[in-house]
Amino acid sequence: MVWFKRRRRVLNLALQGGGAHGAFTWGVLDRLLDEDDLDIGWISATSAGAVNAVALAGGMASGGREGARRALAGIWQALVEAGVPDFIRLNPFLYGLSRSTPMSQMASLWSPYEFNPLGFDPLRRLLEDHIDFEKLKASAPVELLIAATQVSTGQVRLFRRHEMTVEAVLASACLPTLHHAVVIEGEAYWDGGFSANPDLVTLALESPFADTLIVKLSPLTSDGVPTSVGEIAAHANRLTFNAPLLRDVKTITTARTALSRRWGRNANPLTALALARFHLIDAGRHTAGLRPETKVKPDAGLFTYLHGAGRTEAHKWLSRHKSDIGRRETVDLEARFLNPQIQPEPAAPPAAAPATPGMADDLAALAPLATDNPQRRSGSAD
Repeated sequence: MVWFKRRRRVLNLALQGGGAHGAFTWGVLDRLLDEDDLDIGWISATSAGAVNAVALAGGMASGGREGARRALAGIWQALVEAGVPDFIRLNPFLYGLSRSTPMSQMASLWSPYEFNPLGFDPLRRLLEDHIDFEKLKASAPVELLIAATQVSTGQVRLFRRHEMTVEAVLASACLPTLHHAVVIEGEAYWDGGFSANPDLVTLALESPFADTLIVKLSPLTSDGVPTSVGEIAAHANRLTFNAPLLRDVKTITTARTALSRRWGRNANPLTALALARFHLIDAGRHTAGLRPETKVKPDAGLFTYLHGAGRTEAHKWLSRHKSDIGRRETVDLEARFLNPQIQPEPAAPPAAAPATPGMADDLAALAPLATDNPQRRSGSAD
């Protein structure tokens, strides 16, 4: 009898930021970890994507695939348990205000240096409790590119695995309207989404693996013209944080055009960039109908819904395209990102985004999902 060894596939990940909507990415990663013959290569990530990336990398360093599942579930469950940030809960006035006013509107009233003068950030404690950064740096089987934005220049800084710290992740997720700038080696940083969301170009140029799966959280288009203060702010933020991703896609498509015209046939960086293969899992149909303030308000029902949606979309993508990894690209970058009117965003979900049928409303029920699902033990759903 002849035994054939299954071909192992390697996939880079590019994880976009999106606040609490990053629970969708958690679901995607949770499902990818089911595939025993699919390895994660490099991860480029920003903001909420960075939190997911270090949870996966740190969990794999400590306990392999099951360790990664536990770390991801632990992080997101802890976010719900934390609820309203402690520095607001301890202030009766701000706590009362936060219950009736979205955090985004609070941010328009005060600077974080005014309503949080000590710079308390509950995310720091949460990350330190769930991720062993020293073990991550020493033995994580994936490379990391975690983006943060230099306040002084607006340029991106990419923190690599060997220099990963809790400060690097906090810098990547630092919204300047809610948190103090994070200072690392004398340089102040804000959210990486201002400069790379996430960085596709560096990933394509430096990773030894040609295939990259983009997990996109933010819709590229929206109907109508925003008129209220909240709508205008949300629309401006969406444009701002999508711009770096669109810039990278334009760079890649330009490199491909140049290579096709033989301008850069002998330029190795250009060739590597042009020949990179991209794939896409899009949360648009699940996030487009959610209110902007849901990005900054941890909610068990929302996390349950988005986690399930992420697993479902990843399952569908694997069923259709797993065999394409290492062979062909499965998304038309130019049509999907640069000409979105040609391929409009899918329809928005029903209002209030109800949990998927059969899925518990309590986020605590998601922890068993990480280990007890028979599909996980089989390692494949194809």
